[in-house]
Amino acid sequence: MKLNQDNQLSIIKEINLSLKKNNTIISNEIEKLVENMIISGKREQELLLELIIERNINNNEQPSIIDGFIFSKLMDTNINDIKKNLKHFFPNGIIDLEPSLKINYQPLQDLLIKKNFREADIITQKYLCKLVEINLSEKNKKEWLYFTDIQFLTPNDLFTIDLLWKVYSKGKFGFSVQKKLWIKNNCKWNKLWEKIEWTNKGAMKRYPKDFIWKLEAPVGHLPLFNQLRGTQTLSALFKYITW
Repeated sequence: MKLNQDNQLSIIKEINLSLKKNNTIISNEIEKLVENMIISGKREQELLLELIIERNINNNEQPSIIDGFIFSKLMDTNINDIKKNLKHFFPNGIIDLEPSLKINYQPLQDLLIKKNFREADIITQKYLCKLVEINLSEKNKKEWLYFTDIQFLTPNDLFTIDLLWKVYSKGKFGFSVQKKLWIKNNCKWNKLWEKIEWTNKGAMKRYPKDFIWKLEAPVGHLPLFNQLRGTQTLSALFKYITW
């Protein structure tokens, strides 16, 4: 159904108000408003594109989960002009990766844009190990991290990895998301495992077949992190995260 100009502007206003609140999860209402704009046609999609251009390029604001959601929806459009302009303004994705980072995280951004969460999870673990290797000048390749390794993760890099996961998952995935759930559940690991569905009747699920590699997974389900190697390292990671 086509939207008239008043409806278009009203929806954009509602989206802008939600952006100012900086919510950690997209509300069902905002999600439906964006989807209504997407299915309504080219002009409505242009307005959404103008919105994220204004915020992320003209105003140089940090991408939010709503920006990521709009970007993902526009990526799936069948209107060629919209896709062409989207790729022109955001050739690498909604997040402009800083050149000062220790590692190029574009491959992770590409995987998350495509919703290839399993491969994104694998490369995330490799990045974390690589960060420790770089900062310790380690010659031996790491396959997993110990709790003593966490202090050698570069904060900006870890923040970027976490931001990428959050922005391309509607705020559902990310280490900081898991930390908030852990705190909300009184720092009880068994409650966290149950909440994010890493366990089944108290038993840790088997990797990879028992985990959910889709956006429909529970909040905090991804990324995995040393999930079969106890809680010390994850506890150290949560304490390291300050955002």
